Amino acid sequence: MNSTTPGASTNTTSPSTSPLDSARIPLFSINVLFGLPTHSYIIWLIVKGTGGIASEYLNFNNSLCEICISLDFLIFILASYISSLFPLAMFLQGLTITGRPLFQSLICIERYLAVVHPVTFLKYKPLRYRVICCIAAWIITLGSCLFCLIMFFFSTVAMHACFYSVQFLLYLPIQLFCLVAVLRALKQSGPGERGREREEKNHMKTRAFYLILITTVTMTITYVPTTVTGIFTIVLDQLNLIVWIPSMICFILAGFVQPVLYLHRAGKLSRLCTQ
Repeated sequence: MNSTTPGASTNTTSPSTSPLDSARIPLFSINVLFGLPTHSYIIWLIVKGTGGIASEYLNFNNSLCEICISLDFLIFILASYISSLFPLAMFLQGLTITGRPLFQSLICIERYLAVVHPVTFLKYKPLRYRVICCIAAWIITLGSCLFCLIMFFFSTVAMHACFYSVQFLLYLPIQLFCLVAVLRALKQSGPGERGREREEKNHMKTRAFYLILITTVTMTITYVPTTVTGIFTIVLDQLNLIVWIPSMICFILAGFVQPVLYLHRAGKLSRLCTQ
């Protein structure tokens, strides 16, 4: 069975040397070389930060999921030469299909509540609510991993494409709705703002506006091409490299935007560039 997501194109019997491997191995290597240390550094910053892990709990779990995704890509690289690793690689693919968009959706919802509904955000701000959401997210992701493993043995390419396309179509509107609502709220001026205070708040709003705008564009670039590829695969019932490779490039490279934005927000990006 050939898998069509950005995590794989595998064969259950022997290591693959198809043209798809020649395209995916360099991209997976880039993700492992840059994604693994970057998200490990973010986790270290969150743990060692003065604000504690409570305020960045969702980002902590998202980076933890991204580390697992990088390890999955590493296993896929090794599986191109050791076919016995394919089942493990396919099991971890649930992190890519469900884990990444699910945790990103939780972060978007948190931003939406903080900006658009601050009273509700303060009500659910305690750590226990974030812990409950993350536990539920990890359980759903684990179920997706098990389903990916089952599909590896029993499903077709079209069924696999349908599985991840439906999930991306579910999570992407949630993310875009929250981000667009935040953008609209940031464009509005708050009551009683004038003078120097208004200028400072406008500067902060402008900065936040562009960060959210970049995030919105990134989410679109990450999931729309992959979803379109899945639809093509379902219709044609086969994997088209001309469509799949660009979507894989978008999915992997766009994943680096969020950690870069976090490092920028934490004030670490300029320091790393200077060093």
